[in-house]
Parts: sequence; structure tokens; C-alpha cells
Amino acid sequence: MTDFVTTFLMIFVQVTCPGDQRAASSSSRPVTCAKRATKLSSLSISTCAASADNTRPLQFCLKALQNRIEKSDAMLYAPSVNDIKENCENVSLKCYMLELIMVLNEEEVNDTIANCIFNFNDILRPNTVGCPPCEAYSLKNITIFLDRLNNLLEKMTAQKNK
Repeated sequence: MTDFVTTFLMIFVQVTCPGDQRAASSSSRPVTCAKRATKLSSLSISTCAASADNTRPLQFCLKALQNRIEKSDAMLYAPSVNDIKENCENVSLKCYMLELIMVLNEEEVNDTIANCIFNFNDILRPNTVGCPPCEAYSLKNITIFLDRLNNLLEKMTAQKNK
């Protein structure tokens, strides 16, 4: 399964970044996202593919981790799509990532598939101005948490595709 996920994410990074030219840090020559992706460690998500504007790699990682995450009995902050203020989707996604990382740590899920969650969280830097903190939302069990997270990701994907 890990090999499949690795291959999928590497292909996804290459497909989602066609023609994306980024300045190489060590030279002035441009480096395509695909070239940079080949240098990534297993399941690292590059910054061009992982952002709140492109949640598909995150959705794939969640699906791959779902069986192990569902074992948690934690109560987690989980805003519903209807609770999230306009322009606060990225802040809510960051809340979900922080809660998810806590579950991964508690369930001792620390493998290459989980790295995509950690990496996505690392690059997600939302503007928090005017948005409620994570603790403002109600605590829910893991089943509701995952359902609401998936709903948020679907909403964000739909907004991007408009």
C-alpha cells in the first residue's frame, strides 16, 4: 500500500504542476515542480501541490489513514461547514490538521503515509484575522470529525473548481 500511495502522490504532484517554474534555491535556473518532486522523500507533498487551494493529496492521505485513525476515542474540535465563517476555511482546515496530528501521535501512527499530513500542516499558513480559534467549535468523536473534515475538503475543492 505504501508503494502505491508514494507512486500516486509523486504522479499527482507532477500532474498538478504542469509548467510550474520555481526558482532553484542554489542557482538562477528554474526548476519545474516535477523535477523537484523527484527529489522529495517518500510521501512528502511539495508546496506547489499542497495548499489549501489543492486539497486532493490531503484527501487521498486521509483515505489511506482512515482505518488507523478511526480507532481513536478522542474528542476533537470539529467545525461543521455551516459553522465556518466566510474566508475562514483555511483556519478551520489548520484546526483539523492540528487535531489530526494529535490523533496520529496518540495512535502512534508514524509512517510515510502519515508524513503527508504533517507536511501539509507545515505549509498551511492561514490568515487568522477575524476567524474563531479551534476551541470555539464543539468537540466531536472521530467519526463525526472525519465526516466534517471530508465535507470541508469537498467544499474547498468545489470552490477552487468554480
